[in-house]
Amino acid sequence: MLAAFGQRPESSVPDTLGSLELTWLTAEFEQHYGIELDLTDEQFAAVRTVDDAVEVLRGAVLAANPSPGTDGAARS
Repeated sequence: MLAAFGQRPESSVPDTLGSLELTWLTAEFEQHYGIELDLTDEQFAAVRTVDDAVEVLRGAVLAANPSPGTDGAARS
């Protein structure tokens, strides 16, 4: 998904993310999943790498779209 930002090959996507890339990625997730992600300042600050983004965005998607029978909390 990040390769689409700047229309670049996947191999050129860096391991670290800037705030613009994170904002773009969040918007892509919202559009793809049809939900609004309400990330806190702490969540944004915690994202420095692609792996961080995966973890934070996965938790935000799960919180916005809880499975039936759960309390909406993200589980690891």
